[in-house]
Amino acid sequence: MAFWLVKSEPECWSWDDHCRAGTAPWDGVRNHQANGYMKAMAPGDQALFYHSQSQRAAVGVLTVTAPWSPDPDDVTGRFGVVGMRADSALRHPVTLAQIKADPRLAHLALLRQSRLSVVPIDAEAWAIILDLAGGLTDAASPAALR
Repeated sequence: MAFWLVKSEPECWSWDDHCRAGTAPWDGVRNHQANGYMKAMAPGDQALFYHSQSQRAAVGVLTVTAPWSPDPDDVTGRFGVVGMRADSALRHPVTLAQIKADPRLAHLALLRQSRLSVVPIDAEAWAIILDLAGGLTDAASPAALR
């Protein structure tokens, strides 16, 4: 199993939106490197759902349910989608400031390539971020973030 971080502007697609949808395609990615990471995703992999822009924090955990397939909205045929299921909210959002402040996370692509919307995370960093969050809630729920 591999670990990832996927970013979305909460005004466009939020954790609450994904929780309401349950399982939904992760789409709209138009960067070749991020698309390449999506091609490497496999069912069972997990991803941190990160709110970019206004909140700048990891807020939940998704599980990959379907591998990369062509994005029906991409007329070029180059970019794809990956099925993602909302699984658990983080007990406490982990902010970008917290991640930057932890020297054990200085190597993350989130910090080195901040414009990418999909990046890999190693297992050790995954565990550190979940620890910073105080663990996971029992279920995916918009109310869990309140």
